[in-house]
Amino acid sequence: MRVVVGIDLGSTTTKAVLLDEDGEILGRGITNSRSNYEVACAVARDEALTSARFNLMARALRELKGPDADPVRLFESRLLRAFRLELYLDELSALRTRMLEIAAGAGPRATASLLDAVRDILDEMERGAPALFLETEERKSDFFRDLAGAVFLSAAERMSGIRGLRFEELAWPFDRAILDIETELRVMDFQRVLSRAAQRIGAGTSAEIRDRLVRVVEEIGGHPLDEVSFVGTGYGRQTLPFPKAAVRSEILCHGRGAHRLFPGTRTVLDIGGQDTKAIQVDERGVVTSFQMNDRCAAGCGRYLGYIADELNLGLHELGPLAMKSCNPARINSTCTVFAGAELRERLALGEEREDILAGLHRAIMLRAMSLLARSGGVSEEFTFTGGVCKNPMACRVLRGLVDENYGKDLTINIHPDSIYMGALGAALFALDDSRAGQPHLLTISRHDHAAMTERAQLASAEC
Repeated sequence: MRVVVGIDLGSTTTKAVLLDEDGEILGRGITNSRSNYEVACAVARDEALTSARFNLMARALRELKGPDADPVRLFESRLLRAFRLELYLDELSALRTRMLEIAAGAGPRATASLLDAVRDILDEMERGAPALFLETEERKSDFFRDLAGAVFLSAAERMSGIRGLRFEELAWPFDRAILDIETELRVMDFQRVLSRAAQRIGAGTSAEIRDRLVRVVEEIGGHPLDEVSFVGTGYGRQTLPFPKAAVRSEILCHGRGAHRLFPGTRTVLDIGGQDTKAIQVDERGVVTSFQMNDRCAAGCGRYLGYIADELNLGLHELGPLAMKSCNPARINSTCTVFAGAELRERLALGEEREDILAGLHRAIMLRAMSLLARSGGVSEEFTFTGGVCKNPMACRVLRGLVDENYGKDLTINIHPDSIYMGALGAALFALDDSRAGQPHLLTISRHDHAAMTERAQLASAEC
């Protein structure tokens, strides 16, 4: 099957979208942008290819006939979660190896009690991994760092008191190792991992049903996907391994992506890691005007990231915590530079975490509303895109402010996949290029990516 690829390389996350030749979305992928943009590009692309294969497999399962077709289809909803579990366990194994290497090579700090405590925490994480994926429909985060970090640091805090170790002694090997794991490009054997997932959820079923599921898995796992055109956009677009002609403006891509998913869209608000964009589009999705924030990252996702770090929380935990607020704090400043100091001061004054966070979310969205006003206001359908659209508190505050300033009759589009709008717009441009007979291909291969990863690991080891 021939596909086109759009990649949105943001400052915080990198997204990829695959379209088939009819322009239908076949797969999506997302990863941390990390410290190596080229690795982030490759990982997001691999995630999108994995998503595409799962969508193809879902189609194949729906087309099954015969007496055991329904039992096999019952596994569809669990198979992706089991697949994610297998990937998590693989990354956890890599994290274990790297953490123990770092801890053992730490000289006087490498005490037997420290190594034992690290092993015990990692064993506990491995035992608890199935519960993160198989026992809940909700996916807490898209990223290994967030999932593993929340579990490890919580266990480290608990175990530090039991083992007579300081929390920092247990936390630093994780903080050091996770950087290496995130910048390592591992080549995944999709079919092997998928087969493991199918065997895991097929346990306890009849051999006939299990064998049929495995046959479908093996067929789709070997299905070729031919990437025929690429377009890139985003904060780090100039670092993408694409020809210059294959790099497009974030403004154009977000406007087009939002219009494709919601054809009635006339106003787009995109809040990413480093910037905020208010965009006006016409009935064809063509940008007519826009406004962006200045160079300061105040009011963007990066600010929320600093706050999460100060509170030792995952970024995905901020919104739900803020929604528990009963008395939001009044905050006028969202200066990223002084975020930590301001937060500590307010906590010292006795303000509740959730009230501070609620106030911060409102301050961020007020800045966004100012940009919207300067770009032309909000009219007809309004679509919210970017990473911050996954934050439930940000969405709640935005709805309230739009209702208050522009009326309650406006349609506000906040889709679970709105974070992919920029990549979707890029993929649509890639499809245009392919149909015009002028496709753009990557200028760097997976072999080159693997070589870069190896060099990065050697440099890290030398340091």
